[in-house]
Amino acid sequence: PGPRMESLPEAVLIRILASIPAVDLVLACRLVCCQWKNLVDGAALWILKCQQEGLTGAESQENAENWQNFYFLSKKRKNLIKNPCGEEDLQYWGEVENGGDGWKIEELPGDFGKEFPSEEVHKYFVTSYEWCRKAQVIDLRAEGYWEELMDTTQPKVVVRDWYAGRSDAGCLYELCVKLLSENEDVLAEYKSETITIPQDNDANWTEISHTFSDYGPGVRFVRFEHGGQDTLFWKGWYGVRVTNSSVTVEP
Repeated sequence: PGPRMESLPEAVLIRILASIPAVDLVLACRLVCCQWKNLVDGAALWILKCQQEGLTGAESQENAENWQNFYFLSKKRKNLIKNPCGEEDLQYWGEVENGGDGWKIEELPGDFGKEFPSEEVHKYFVTSYEWCRKAQVIDLRAEGYWEELMDTTQPKVVVRDWYAGRSDAGCLYELCVKLLSENEDVLAEYKSETITIPQDNDANWTEISHTFSDYGPGVRFVRFEHGGQDTLFWKGWYGVRVTNSSVTVEP
């Protein structure tokens, strides 16, 4: 008979375990024996899995304190905002305020507009002559970010949005993002200033971003709200344009 698994050098055993799907490592392999539990709970196995799957590279990642959480967060990373570019009209956007003629979805680049920096974005939302606002509330647990992870690891919550005016009209833009508790108490908040884009602007798209970190335990929801209007009060859709909104949970 060949050598038993427990007699293998630890480095060899780590390489064998690294070939097993991550969920099986946590739910099954770590229950086999004390040695396997220590390996699954240790850093070496997860560093190897990250290297094998191309999840290392940035210097901040090299200093990740909990490589298991880093692995799962990296694999799960996705935009939690649904319908960020208006491909599904206003679906998934709640608490919609339709000032003036209300929200409208248009094709890029639009009248007196510019193409978006990414070829993957084809549409945008545009506001009218009174304030238009819309919001999404993201349920972190429903998206797979468990309570202990949010309370203990407190991964970064990164928010991004893109806005632009049309070159023949001035407009206003605002962004407000809140981290909420189970009872929807506000635990952390980012609110931009009211950004004014003058008439006769260059119509270029601008990214705005904010990163929440060290926000404390209890975060269960993210509420994302943005909006704006034009400053000329012209009937129709001459207000700020927004698209490619995103909320990501990152290591």
